[in-house]
Amino acid sequence: MRLALVVVASLLAAAAQAQTPPLVGGDRDAHGCIGSAGYTWCAREAQCVRPWELAASRGFANTPRAFRRWCFPARR
Repeated sequence: MRLALVVVASLLAAAAQAQTPPLVGGDRDAHGCIGSAGYTWCAREAQCVRPWELAASRGFANTPRAFRRWCFPARR
């Protein structure tokens, strides 16, 4: 009985160590944008963008609402 418990405990410990953490940048969305790097899809630009960079370059407020209005004008 003890041997069985030791074997089970050993197998559980080995399984817990065998799991690898997710890759950094491995969180691409349906458009291929890497959310952990700050990228999100913008339909108007037809590419992945960082909202704060787009706001600065296009001259709109750096807010979620302004971003949605710029990138998805038909969704108002």
